[in-house]
Formats: sequence, C-alpha cells, structure tokens
Amino acid sequence: MPVEEFKGLENFKETIARDEYSIFDFWATWCAPCRIMGPIYDKLSDQHPNVKFYKVDTDAEEAIVAEVGVRNIPSFIMYKNGEQVGSVLGPRRAQLQELVAKAADTTPEVPLPAS
Repeated sequence: MPVEEFKGLENFKETIARDEYSIFDFWATWCAPCRIMGPIYDKLSDQHPNVKFYKVDTDAEEAIVAEVGVRNIPSFIMYKNGEQVGSVLGPRRAQLQELVAKAADTTPEVPLPAS
C-alpha cells in the first residue's frame, strides 16, 4: 500500500482512533536522516499492504507535531484504537522493521479477489 501524505490534526485524531494499525513517519525535507529512511519506509509499506503508512511533514503540520510531542526526526510512531502502541526514534532501520512486523503479524490478511 502506498504511503499517504498526512494533513490536518482532526484527520489525524480520527485516523489513530481506528481499530487498525497506523504508522506515521514524522519527517522534514531538510532532514538528511529522514531522506535516508524515506525509501526504506516506502518499501516496507509495499511489503505490508495490510498496515496503513503515513508521512507527516513536521514543518507543514505543526499542530500534529505538537499534539504528538515529536521532538526528534525521523520519528516513526504506531497507533491503534487511539493509543500509541510503538515507536522508533531516529534512523534505526532494524527497529523500524520490527515495529512494522509487529503490526503486520497482528493484522488479518485481506483476501485478494479471485481472477
């Protein structure tokens, strides 16, 4: 599933309240470690279509950043049912893969349509 660019605090609150795993990449265009992790995050989203992946530009979405309390980027934060259920702070590829695997292992597979 492609990564979606995320906008709006109310939209953020509605999304994290759902009964599904949502992982958010808090990043900025000027952040070199964010640019390194971006393609890795995108690839993980392709490999795990049952998990929702979002990107939040910290410069454009200051209200979301303040609500979450993001202080360092990149930050990868996972939510389910309105609760933060995991996070990876900094450019830590292995830990990000573990975070995604946790969501993927507990998310039911969506059946593919018959051809």
